[in-house]
Amino acid sequence: MEVKLWNDKREREMYENFAELYAIIKATEKLEKAYVRDIIPSSDYETECQKLIAHFKTLSSNLKDTVPSIERFHDTYKMDCPAAMNRLITSGVPATVEHRAAASVSGGSSAAIVAECVANFITAMDTLKLNMVAVDQVFPLLSDLLGSLNKMSILPPDFEGKTKMKEWIGRLAKMGAADELTEQQSRQLQFDLDSSYNSFMAALPTDGT
Repeated sequence: MEVKLWNDKREREMYENFAELYAIIKATEKLEKAYVRDIIPSSDYETECQKLIAHFKTLSSNLKDTVPSIERFHDTYKMDCPAAMNRLITSGVPATVEHRAAASVSGGSSAAIVAECVANFITAMDTLKLNMVAVDQVFPLLSDLLGSLNKMSILPPDFEGKTKMKEWIGRLAKMGAADELTEQQSRQLQFDLDSSYNSFMAALPTDGT
C-alpha cells in the first residue's frame, strides 16, 4: 500500500524545501568539521561554504512563513549541528573570511564591516543566479553593497568594486522600477560582481600581515 506524505503539490513542495534545508544544515556541519580538522584546503572550504550560505539565505527567506525560526527547525528534528548554526545564522560568512576580517581590524576596518561586505556580495550574486533581475530587486542590493564597501577604510576610492557599483547604480536609476535587466546586462553585472568580489578578497590582509 502506497502512503502519501502530502495531499497536494503545494504541500509536496513544502516538504521538499524542508528536506533541502535539512541537507544544507547537515552539509555545512560536515564542512565545518572537515575544515577544523584540516581535511579540506582553505580555498575549497571557502568556495563550498559560500555556496551553502547563499543557498541557505535564499531558502530560509522563501520559507520564512512556514519556518519562522531556523533554530526551532534545528531542535525539532534533533539535528545537533552547532557549527552549522553558528556559520549559517550567527556568522553568515566562511571561517576563512572571519580570519581575514580579524586581520584587517588593525588596518582600520572592523570584522563586522568585512562580513557585511561579503554578505552583500553573496546576496547580490545569488539574486542574479535566481534570475531576479527587476530594477526594484537589484537596485537596493547594489546600494547596500556600495554602502558597505564605502565603510572599508583600507579600500582606495578607485577600488574596482566601488566604481563598478556606482556605474550600475547610475544605470539602474534611469530605468523604471518594474524594468528588467536583459540577459546580456545580467551576465555583465554577474561578471562585474564576481570580479569585484575577488578583488575585495585579495585586498584583505592575510593572517600573517
